[in-house]
Amino acid sequence: MYIIAGLGNPGKEYEGTRHNMGFNVIDNLASKLNIDVLKLKFKSLIGEGIFKGEKIILQKPQTFMNLSGEAIYDIINFYKVPLSNLIVVYDDKDLDVGKIRIRKKGSAGGHNGMKSIIYLLNSEDFPRVRVGIGKPDGDMIKHVLGRFNDSDMELVNSALSNASNAVLDIIENGVEHAMNLYNGNGTCGL
Repeated sequence: MYIIAGLGNPGKEYEGTRHNMGFNVIDNLASKLNIDVLKLKFKSLIGEGIFKGEKIILQKPQTFMNLSGEAIYDIINFYKVPLSNLIVVYDDKDLDVGKIRIRKKGSAGGHNGMKSIIYLLNSEDFPRVRVGIGKPDGDMIKHVLGRFNDSDMELVNSALSNASNAVLDIIENGVEHAMNLYNGNGTCGL
């Protein structure tokens, strides 16, 4: 079993913001896999499905970004899933728009949602897929809670698709394979 958690903030006012890239990847995966992510459980919206014979749960924490760890701790604790089978997807200001980066483990890198998860799980040892939102020109909060320019949307849509494919590749072929395939320039011909 795999849990794929996409980070974001709940509510209409946050839809389409840079900080909700994790939610957007979950939506993309849900569409590809024909999974409804509508059930309210574990302080999250979740949906269950099967991919390549493996049960997967798509998760969108509804706790707001800074408390993402609460929702992820609850679901991990309930299902007793090893952390290697938790894949967290989130936005990254240190990556250019359109780029993705896969890591087997690592620090929060200043991301408050990841700080919460690492703190509550008491571990950095779980795979993650970071989706680039670009560096802010000014205020960080305005940047992450702002929306992409129309000129960026082609890159954003490509990144969403690549991040979704990367998650599926992690499940099917392992983290190392996905890192080799996607970490060069953030794109792949899949």
